[in-house]
Amino acid sequence: MFVSAVVVSLYALSFVIPNADLVVLFPIGLVSAVAAGITFVVALALYLKPPQNAVGTSTFIVYALLVLTTASIVFFTGESNSPFIGLWIAVGVFAGVFGWKGFALILLLVAGYDAYAYLRHVSPDSLIIASLASVAPLVASFIIWHSRSAKEVQQAKAYKELASELSHEANKSETVINAINDGVILVDKQGVIQLINPAAQRIIGWGQEDAVGLSYKSVIKLNDKSDKPLTPEVDPVQQVLVTEQEVHSEDFSVMTEGGKKVLLSLIVSPLGRPSTGAIMVFRDMTKEKSEEREQAEFISTASHEMRTPVASIEGYLGLVLNPATATIDDKARDYVEKAQAAAKHLGRLFQDLLDVSKAEDGRMTNDPSVVDIVEFVGDVAEGLKPKAVEKGLRFLYKPLPEGDSPERQIAPVYYAHVDNDHLREVIANLVENAIKYTPQGDVIIDVGGDETKVTISVQDSGIGIPTEDIPHLFQKFYRVDNSDTREIGGTGLGLYLCRRLAELMGGQIRVESEYKKGSTFYVDLPRIDHTEAQRLMEAATAAKQMAEESAAAQPTKTPAPAFVPPAEPAVPASQALPQPSPPPVASAPVPAPQPVAPTPTPTQPQQPVQPVQPVTPQPPANVPLTQLEQNPTAYTQPRAPIQIPVRGPTDSKQP
Repeated sequence: MFVSAVVVSLYALSFVIPNADLVVLFPIGLVSAVAAGITFVVALALYLKPPQNAVGTSTFIVYALLVLTTASIVFFTGESNSPFIGLWIAVGVFAGVFGWKGFALILLLVAGYDAYAYLRHVSPDSLIIASLASVAPLVASFIIWHSRSAKEVQQAKAYKELASELSHEANKSETVINAINDGVILVDKQGVIQLINPAAQRIIGWGQEDAVGLSYKSVIKLNDKSDKPLTPEVDPVQQVLVTEQEVHSEDFSVMTEGGKKVLLSLIVSPLGRPSTGAIMVFRDMTKEKSEEREQAEFISTASHEMRTPVASIEGYLGLVLNPATATIDDKARDYVEKAQAAAKHLGRLFQDLLDVSKAEDGRMTNDPSVVDIVEFVGDVAEGLKPKAVEKGLRFLYKPLPEGDSPERQIAPVYYAHVDNDHLREVIANLVENAIKYTPQGDVIIDVGGDETKVTISVQDSGIGIPTEDIPHLFQKFYRVDNSDTREIGGTGLGLYLCRRLAELMGGQIRVESEYKKGSTFYVDLPRIDHTEAQRLMEAATAAKQMAEESAAAQPTKTPAPAFVPPAEPAVPASQALPQPSPPPVASAPVPAPQPVAPTPTPTQPQQPVQPVQPVTPQPPANVPLTQLEQNPTAYTQPRAPIQIPVRGPTDSKQP
């Protein structure tokens, strides 16, 4: 465009100052001026409004017009003797920029000029000069631009491939994000929403045009379990933006734009390393939570109602096995023992179901106390050791090994402030599983830790757990289903209950396992130091003493009698009826003595005597059923005889 403007300016200058030295030195004809004008107009138009998809083609068109303009100027100003021959050489050097098209254009013009010079019988010197002035720039252009063009072509190709791949991945990611049923919201470092997919729009009731560009706090209004707005300390998005650690929770709910409460399962993850934002993935859990609540209520009710008949079945089976209450042969005894074991297993299953329902609806209590973990776990392990020995396994509790084992070690004192019953259930469940899933080998229990936590490990050399099953192992009713586990009973509730109890105690449970080589379960609990343990134990002792003193200070209430006879006139001692004494509880009843009828005197009229109602003693609480059936009469009271006074002569009716 600049060269064309100069050529047009020189042509116009010839009309303004015809005899100027510049005009005489560089004369421009009309044809050359018209060609330069066309080139200038086209170049200016393409510069002001470049085409989006044909930049290379438009640039070559401008270059071709420049070549034609320069060729016309050289041709009409002396050919090989033209003062513009240097301009022609400069234009030819840039032919390599356009590859074979640029070379072909220059060579085509050179061939045309050579044919013209041959027909006009131009001198060979002029022909050689013209050829050199055309071919030399092409050689230089090839040398200058060939390596660069190859590199640029390679870079351009790589750029196009990368751009195409990124565009393909972006389209694929967008398709996936828009197709999934989970809500996805992307926020930047300042918490401003950059992306929201259709599922998120459907769940929270916001459109994309309204949500993008706003703070996430204005769009997704999270609440806690008590339906209160979240504080910055517990806001999961704020936590991820600050700590760059993933947050997963099912304890949040959101109020939609229409005022509806939606329970969420929410995962917030950092975006990039270092984090440039956060991505929220959530789904509506309202229906699932409602179904889980209904299932928990049904399980709780059914388990509670079924425990009573199962306990009765177990009790009657115990009576059958008791030689004092029943006599059966060995074959029948074997059947009854199997039935009793099945009843006990069913009772444990109902108890597990009740515990699970309590853990899910918040009814599970937590009564922590100071526990010496090494001693406590040792007691639990000692009680389960016979099961391992009966199965032929090597059972080892490392902090307190038996005898003079070379594995004896000095264990530090680990204190934890946890619920004894919960901890016992967790440890017993893990040890029983280790024994159950280890056909042969070892079961090793250990206690370790650091300044902040206590770690209890239960290791076995059993069948192990496949890698794909480990993430689901602590879910409710989940069991590893393969040829090794089908013959081993289980409900899939034990490890789930262990996880809930560990979390209730402020700890966590994890597992490391390799299929066919065994598993190791770890229970991490918060550790307290010796000083804190002493303080908590003294506080618990003081609270217990205060409770006992408060109970002792309460006035003792005398229980009301079963029957209070109405007030009567005083009766002489000789006429009083003896009271029957109740028999001892544990022995056979003693018959009550017969009352002696009073002898009325003639001077004193006999008053009718009210019979005294005996107080029937109540059998003691929690008497075993076998004891009741062996001696039922010991817990009954015979009816006292009816007392009929003797009518005297003064008892006749008055007229």
